[in-house]
Amino acid sequence: MTATFVGIPSRLVTCTVDGRAVTVPEGTTVLGACRGQGIDTPTLCYGETLTPANACRVCVVEVEGSRALVPACSRKVEPGMVVRTDSERVRTSRKLVLELLGSSVDLGLTGSEVRRWMARYRADPGRFGPKVATAHPRDDARAGHHDAPLAAGAEACSQPVKVDNEDYVRDYARCILCYKCVEACGTDAQNTFAIAVAGRGFGARISTEYAVPLPDSACVYCGNCIQVCPTGALMFRSEYEMRQAGTWDQQRQTVTTTICPYCGVGCSLELHVQDNTIVKVTSPEDHDVTRGNLCVKGRFGFQFVQNRRRED
Repeated sequence: MTATFVGIPSRLVTCTVDGRAVTVPEGTTVLGACRGQGIDTPTLCYGETLTPANACRVCVVEVEGSRALVPACSRKVEPGMVVRTDSERVRTSRKLVLELLGSSVDLGLTGSEVRRWMARYRADPGRFGPKVATAHPRDDARAGHHDAPLAAGAEACSQPVKVDNEDYVRDYARCILCYKCVEACGTDAQNTFAIAVAGRGFGARISTEYAVPLPDSACVYCGNCIQVCPTGALMFRSEYEMRQAGTWDQQRQTVTTTICPYCGVGCSLELHVQDNTIVKVTSPEDHDVTRGNLCVKGRFGFQFVQNRRRED
């Protein structure tokens, strides 16, 4: 019998989370330790398959001895670390982050979790006033130029919806700059680098190189950016058009797992079907082959299923 080397076992470290001793393998993040204990820790920019970007700051926790709150998604557990996830300081910070995000962008498609967090921390984005569109949308922001703050209400991240291809649309009025799409397009998945963050401050936005239209950019239409987007800023064109027409209904949709028919790699597909029609395709992030990633054919090449004709 041949012995198989399975790797060097991880050293275990023990920390204290909300008064409880928690032992985890070395290298585990605070977020991982919290989730292992069933502690609900909100995240928006974190993805299991992505490098932590520390951008949204809703996962911050209090670590004893640390001057500032630390992001749980990237901070590694250290021996003897004392973590508080529900202190007054943590609750205040998370509340303010949710309020600032909700006052400037449209969080209507982020799902029930964000609404639950809003209620949990009593976040009220409306206290900053009604949303007011800026005179200069993010796309028109000029480097180094700062407009006077609006007195009428909360400044909204207004941008027109970009519909410039047949596969997906970009509605950056919903974008929270979580960097997940940039990471998925970059070194974490596709290595295409078609998009990045342009601008600074409130004028920061996701952009193609030199702000060219998507068909003229380096985009290969893998759709991995859509897979990881938490707010609906990136969306299948089929879903967008159905939402505009008022026919999109997730309650009537079924999800069927199958294997992509285009090549021999064996990518796992999740077919979202409504009224006997495939409306979008995703991939499970826990699948060993795809890890949530697909190519243009696997993600968008499903129209032939509806277009088949019966042979007499």
